[in-house]
Amino acid sequence: MELSQEVLEEMTLLRERTPDVSGSVACTVDGLQVACDLPDEIGEQAAALAAALLAMSRRMLIMTHQGAFEETLISGTAGFVAFYAAGPTIVLTVLAGPGTNVGLLRLEGRKTAAAVAAVAARKH
Repeated sequence: MELSQEVLEEMTLLRERTPDVSGSVACTVDGLQVACDLPDEIGEQAAALAAALLAMSRRMLIMTHQGAFEETLISGTAGFVAFYAAGPTIVLTVLAGPGTNVGLLRLEGRKTAAAVAAVAARKH
């Protein structure tokens, strides 16, 4: 099975386990979309922005000596956007609605990121 299909299956499982999740996109650290559970026009843009946010987040962690990147959570008036490291080459971006249980989002997001990282490691 192709990398994008296996990653999309993991993203589908995330949505099934976490009802407030409205979609997700996985991309390379360079911003190339790997798999998308969002409308096409949003997926490509979200992938590019995720890579930029990853670079900025990693730089902040290095500068402040806070360790390796794990996640970034953005809280907005209409919901959340969470970014997770999925191994060294993939970023998982997850959208969730308002009222989301953030603890559950973080738990399931990290679980999915680990599964995506395992898929990517098998494929390379």
